[in-house]
Amino acid sequence: MPFRPRYTGLIDKYRDRLPVHDDTRVIGLGEGNTPLIRLNNIPAELGRDVDIYVKYEGLNPTGSFKDRGMTMAVTQAVNEGSKAIICASTGNTSASAAAYAARAGITPFVIIPDGKIAMGKMAQAMIEGAVVIQIQGNFDEGMRLVKEVANEAPVTIVNSINPYRLQGQKTAAFEIVEELERAPDYHCLPVGNAGNITAHWIGYSEMAASSPKDATDACSFCQGHCKFAGGASVGNRPKMVGYQAAGSAPFLRGAYVDDPDTVATAIRIGHPQSWDMAWTVSQESGGWFDECADAEILDAQSLLARREGIFCEPASAASLAGALRDIQNGRIEDGSTIVCTLTGHGLKDPDTAIQQAEERGGRMHRVPAELGAVKEAILGNLD
Repeated sequence: MPFRPRYTGLIDKYRDRLPVHDDTRVIGLGEGNTPLIRLNNIPAELGRDVDIYVKYEGLNPTGSFKDRGMTMAVTQAVNEGSKAIICASTGNTSASAAAYAARAGITPFVIIPDGKIAMGKMAQAMIEGAVVIQIQGNFDEGMRLVKEVANEAPVTIVNSINPYRLQGQKTAAFEIVEELERAPDYHCLPVGNAGNITAHWIGYSEMAASSPKDATDACSFCQGHCKFAGGASVGNRPKMVGYQAAGSAPFLRGAYVDDPDTVATAIRIGHPQSWDMAWTVSQESGGWFDECADAEILDAQSLLARREGIFCEPASAASLAGALRDIQNGRIEDGSTIVCTLTGHGLKDPDTAIQQAEERGGRMHRVPAELGAVKEAILGNLD
């Protein structure tokens, strides 16, 4: 049996494509290498000739895609001598930052909004030792404070304005191309702060480049960190499609939203930090932005769980909700291969999941510990 080295994380796997050196101390938790799952039942019900895959980022160590960027951001911070990191967060970033800080032996500070943060995410950050600062304001106000305090205190920002975050997150595109042996025709993502759609485009651009110069030319915002990844031609890239929650959709309004509101708390952001870069991605890729109502997002979350057995948090389901709508209206053509990023695990927000299940007819049966009662409950629920 051939020897296979143990997988230790995305930095070790893609060391030649990331801004690290042989002597870099890597802070990792085995992140990356997440499943790319082909949907079977949902496409069949659509009656359209499309292949839909979901990149299940909820199977990263802390349950979200944030770990891809955090391993790079914290690795860089530690190697620069930082003793503390800070982030603003709707939940997933705080959980990831706290975990990687714990691994590195440094202090994590997280600023979270007052209310509308899923308890699963809050629990992670707290148990991992984060110093949690809850402000009477939303994520956008928290992000403003993070940038201000970083000028006054010895802390490193690990939000997606940190270019090393995007470098880590670009590796999801590498994995997708490696598994499909090509880029998909469309890549659909939920959009909140807009760093992830930007990072994926960096990754696809590097994979498509045919020379180091092409890699730099193909990506307009790598800040000098891109490394040639090899591949065919620069044109072999997907159309990037970003879906926002209707109550938090600045890209659809053409301006920042001061009071964003949505059940999809992970994308409840009105002032995206990667605003200009995300517009560039949309234009360069030939893609678009659109919005989904909360009801559409929750319908997609439930559909994915019931028909495919894949449990994602509400924000993740925005990518599938929008893709299904655009497949049905013909905006995404028949014959297309589509990848939808599922950014976080459903256990991040169990309260919303339970509420949705109950509203859709799901319930717990309480019966005596007797064969007859259990048999009756089973037979009464068989189709």
